[in-house]
Amino acid sequence: MAPGEEKDSKLFGSLREKLKSTNLYDAKVGAIHLKNKVGKFGNLINPNHRHDEEHEKLTDEKRTRIAESHRFGSFAPERDGNKIKWYVDGRDYFWAVSVALEKAKETIYIEDWWLSPELFLRRPPYFNQEWRLDQVLKRRAEAGVKIYVIVYKEVQQAISCNSAHTKHALSALCPKGTPGHGNIRVLRHPDHNVFENAGDMTFYWAHHEKFIVIDYELAFIGGLDLCFGRWDSRQHPCADVHPSGVVNEVFPGQDFNNNRILDFQTVEDWKSNELSKADFGRMPWHDVAMAVIGDCVYDIAEHFVLRWNFVKRDKYKRSEDVDWLTMQGREGENEDLVAVQRPKHPVGEYIHHPLSPLENKAWAHEKQGTVHAQVVRSSGDWSSGILVEHSIQNAYSEIIRNAQHFVYIENQFFITATGENQAPIHNTIGRAIVDACVKAGKEGRKFRVIIVIPAIPGFAGDLRDDAAMGTRAIMDYQYKSIHRGKDSIFEQIKAQGVDPQQHVFIFNLRSYDRLNKTQAMVEQEEKSGVKYQDVQRAEAEEIMGEGVHSTTDGKPKDDSGDEEREKLADMKRRFEAERAEVGLEDGKVISKDSIAETAMLNGGKVSEQVWNDDLEKEKENFVQEELYIHGKLLIVDDRIVICGSSNINDRSQLGIHDSELSIVMEDYNTIDSIMDGQPFKAGHHAATLRRLLWREHLGLLPAQTLDAKDDPNAQPPDVCPNDIMEGPEYDFVADPMSDQLWNMWTSNADTNTQIFRHLFRADPDDNIKNFDDYEAFLPRHSKFRQGHLHDPFMPAEEVRQKLDQIKGHLVWMPLEFLRDEKAMAEKGLQVNAYTESIYT
Repeated sequence: MAPGEEKDSKLFGSLREKLKSTNLYDAKVGAIHLKNKVGKFGNLINPNHRHDEEHEKLTDEKRTRIAESHRFGSFAPERDGNKIKWYVDGRDYFWAVSVALEKAKETIYIEDWWLSPELFLRRPPYFNQEWRLDQVLKRRAEAGVKIYVIVYKEVQQAISCNSAHTKHALSALCPKGTPGHGNIRVLRHPDHNVFENAGDMTFYWAHHEKFIVIDYELAFIGGLDLCFGRWDSRQHPCADVHPSGVVNEVFPGQDFNNNRILDFQTVEDWKSNELSKADFGRMPWHDVAMAVIGDCVYDIAEHFVLRWNFVKRDKYKRSEDVDWLTMQGREGENEDLVAVQRPKHPVGEYIHHPLSPLENKAWAHEKQGTVHAQVVRSSGDWSSGILVEHSIQNAYSEIIRNAQHFVYIENQFFITATGENQAPIHNTIGRAIVDACVKAGKEGRKFRVIIVIPAIPGFAGDLRDDAAMGTRAIMDYQYKSIHRGKDSIFEQIKAQGVDPQQHVFIFNLRSYDRLNKTQAMVEQEEKSGVKYQDVQRAEAEEIMGEGVHSTTDGKPKDDSGDEEREKLADMKRRFEAERAEVGLEDGKVISKDSIAETAMLNGGKVSEQVWNDDLEKEKENFVQEELYIHGKLLIVDDRIVICGSSNINDRSQLGIHDSELSIVMEDYNTIDSIMDGQPFKAGHHAATLRRLLWREHLGLLPAQTLDAKDDPNAQPPDVCPNDIMEGPEYDFVADPMSDQLWNMWTSNADTNTQIFRHLFRADPDDNIKNFDDYEAFLPRHSKFRQGHLHDPFMPAEEVRQKLDQIKGHLVWMPLEFLRDEKAMAEKGLQVNAYTESIYT
């Protein structure tokens, strides 16, 4: 450079530096940001806008090479030496999460479809108020832990989970000027119209992952969101009425829910509940999740960091409140793998994670366990800014197709195709089931596919109503996947000369209980002039309304002087003042608040349960409901497990629709077991999980208490391993192909189905083949309250004796339901060529 040019360069360089501290420079940068923001509208006519620039193409090629080098086409490799613990149902899972969160030192990542800040991780809530989720997170934030949360931003007209409340409530936990301020960051994604985020939006699809990463040491992954309606114990109670005192409630406010009767309403009003516990039972909830210590934690964290940075780019690129996350192992030329961008005028900091090096993590130095595992996902352009990945579908299909003895599935949905002729359904897990069954049938090999799914998708309303058209559409697609039509699984197996009824079996789960609404409590209502529903709302206000909550605009609001709160407190005082007068003082209530334990091991008989009043009055309080299967679980041959957030439908499996995260696990620690009467080496993780699940469904496990502090199955994996609960029942279910076990499984399902039909007219049912049958089976008039006994004149003792026969929760799925209707869901405004993919 010539001397004159060098002098000019220094002069202009110095001038540029001075200008950066002026308003003129700020205006220039602001103009650039505005130009780029307006330019996003061009994305509306360029759906490939995240993949058309040269640097984006190079990143796509790099990701593709990585995925092609991994099994199932996953972004993540197979990893040895993981310590993985299973959790069955919310009681164990949420307790373990509470222990792990409380020990967090550096960072917490949470990814959820729905997150309820007022969720109690331990029960009963009145005696565990410090274990409400928002209070746990508040304590960790005040201790300096950085908390990052991504929640699905719902379509408000269709879904009631109110992510705005989630964001505002969590953001208000540590106000400016208090400890922890700025340590909780919450992102909502995606946007749903052009006015929110120009072309970066989606109308139909959801972020459906459910996982937590703590300090890069431990991860939870599975089917359980940290939200209302998910906490449950293995006996699955429906009742939550407590004449001994409302402080004993287990499911406060919105957490008491029955989706079949009434969906969640205005969830930001956490204390409200339009469903009276004194009149209806809740819908119990069955779920499965995992906790992981080991190399796979890194892969789960990587997916979160990718999602965070993608949302930063998509929605918050010009927001100083949202930082970029960089990641050890994904630095330099590889930081694009987790969507880090470095624009000329960046907004927000670049924060390097983990906050302490990976070398400090125990799993970085030695194997923590014996489980060979791999993280798989469904993800794509709208959800993560990547080319489509459907490694979950690939894993399901390959593992099922290679099964030798049995395939066990628990899932919220079952919508799948056997080929290319079942549009609008495109995932082909069904073809893998056909192939496995046909191969076994032609080889003369005993082989079973056992599928456990909900009887009805968890949406409110009578199935005969027009409003239930979408629910019926889902059921219709499920029946067409299973056995209706030439391309169904059953018909495709049959077409190759194999009897599908020897191989494929479909079940639901159902639970019963008794509302402890005694005559004395009714008198207490009358004397006080206060309904129990008002008392349950007052209790929720007392334990869920403490502290500062946010309004819809995100500004803190102290609700301590709220008039409604005082009114509710007064109602509770009036109600409690009559307790002694009606004979409900301490020790006088001898009937149990729930009898769900009677379906379980050593739980006694219904006919032996004490009831404070006339048995004829007791009949009014028996209730039943479908036990909602929400877990997303596959177990094959007692060796391999897949667990995560992914349903069996197109939404979860295609990659271009909902985003999902799951984990494939095979334990190299084998145990001596039996398979179809022959010695067999089973994987410890898969076999013990399957045995516990089957014992729960068969009623071969004891009921659980609320307090889980001494239960090994409710602790994180760094505390202790699973308690497999050895004993005669454990040995009885050891051989999954045993004829004796299968006879109990099917006979329990037979008896339970018949009793629920006879006592409650539980629907759906095989006797309902058309809508006329429906009306005859379950007439629509007000004297039949949903979920209650159908025949009010049946003798009380007969009702009790019939309930004695129910063991566990298994019932058959009614495959004949509405068989004769030409269309379970007629095409129209709700179900048509444009909306079909929403239901599949």
